[in-house]
Amino acid sequence: MIHALWHELLSTGATELLAVVLGVAYILLILKRNRLAWIAGALSSGIYVYLSARAQLPMQALLQVYYVLMAAYGWYVWTRAQGQQGGGIGRWPLRWHLLSLCAIALLSVLTAQWLRRETHAAWPYLDSATTWTSLFATWLVARLKLENWLYWIAADAVTMFLFAAQGHPFSSALFATYMVIATFGYREWLHKYRRQSP
Repeated sequence: MIHALWHELLSTGATELLAVVLGVAYILLILKRNRLAWIAGALSSGIYVYLSARAQLPMQALLQVYYVLMAAYGWYVWTRAQGQQGGGIGRWPLRWHLLSLCAIALLSVLTAQWLRRETHAAWPYLDSATTWTSLFATWLVARLKLENWLYWIAADAVTMFLFAAQGHPFSSALFATYMVIATFGYREWLHKYRRQSP
């Protein structure tokens, strides 16, 4: 099994490796609230549009298109927030999260049913759930909401499995790395949120 994994790692193309490197740069820069993260993220996502489509994960491909668009929005919002003490980190009330989770569940089921009928999607329900969760989490990142990290931990865990199951070990390892970084990101943003002026 280790030999097979090593063989897959060696056969991974330069394009996927570049996407992984840019993806790691993105998440580390987000952790530090550096707006250059949005440039790295846009480039990584542009590559993953192609990789996701080739892996028969259409919702992941659409998600990556959304990430490219959100990079411009994130750059704009973070540029405006730079002048605020603590970077303007905020929180959402619990009821908004509950409503958002209900919306994500409903959209995931509807999308998955369509994917099962109209495409050859490998994992329609998981693909849909991670897509909608990630769409929402990305918006929370751009809005500098603390809870974005919790959504990312959940979405990254499932996405790690999806890419591993479809034969992309480096991308799977990237999402495992994202999960670890997201844990530290939540702790660091929480600390900075508590230090902000009321």
